[in-house]
Amino acid sequence: MAEVIGVRFKEVGKVYYFDPLGNALRVGDMVIVETARGLECGEVALANKTVGDNSLTHPLKPLIRIATEKDLNHLAENHLKEKNARKICEQKIAAHGLKMKLVNVEYTFDNSRIIFYFTADGRVDFRALVKDLAGVFRTRIELRQIGVRDEAKMLGGLGVCGRPFCCNGFMGEFQPVSIKMAKEQGLSLSPVKISGTCGRLMCCLKYEQEAYTDLLKHTPKVGAIVNTPEGRGLVVENNLIARTLKVKLDNTPADVAPKTFTVRQCKLVRDGYIKVNKKELEQLGNLE
Repeated sequence: MAEVIGVRFKEVGKVYYFDPLGNALRVGDMVIVETARGLECGEVALANKTVGDNSLTHPLKPLIRIATEKDLNHLAENHLKEKNARKICEQKIAAHGLKMKLVNVEYTFDNSRIIFYFTADGRVDFRALVKDLAGVFRTRIELRQIGVRDEAKMLGGLGVCGRPFCCNGFMGEFQPVSIKMAKEQGLSLSPVKISGTCGRLMCCLKYEQEAYTDLLKHTPKVGAIVNTPEGRGLVVENNLIARTLKVKLDNTPADVAPKTFTVRQCKLVRDGYIKVNKKELEQLGNLE
């Protein structure tokens, strides 16, 4: 067992464990800790707690100190420097004619390096740009290419629901989402309906997936063969929430509309299956 505190370095980011060295800290306290990037200033997101050794993937790094007023002033100065560094980098990108979009700039707390985050359609040869920036800032320069999801998380904005992006508001890490989830939830497979502002599948598809997965275990899928009070038929539509099925009965003419039954009224003979076909994958695969 080990006593830990959880520290977050970005407003909505992953929480990392550190050894508090006996200090009692509260959520919201600012602290200085040692990381792989050197000294960093972060916010306590998780107060002192005890965790099992199996919850720790590597030896805990210790708390250096509780942030002082001088530390907080230095952090504010770094934020001002980041704005200036962004302007300079954008000018250099234009001068080098590189097809890349600068998204964010980040100074490490000890100013040992500056990290420039960017997006691009493909690989970018930025070696000359790094040398140019190093000559201006006289410190270590890192350029990191990120995806469109990370860009949305950094910049923030409003989703199609009218609320702030989940990734920018409260999600520490991205959860995997897939086209199959949209199919299992009975959503339209139109890219406009199931993609977020970032152009990828909406993260909120994950929220109710567990409930839909459970419902699908007890509900015949589209394409299933069932016995109903009026005879055997083919399930052409199901409503997982209402627990109803539309069944095309075998003993009715082709032009007769399907009849609606509750799940309890139907006995499964052979279940259907949900699968993303090749055409759908070609059309929507780039959303995942």
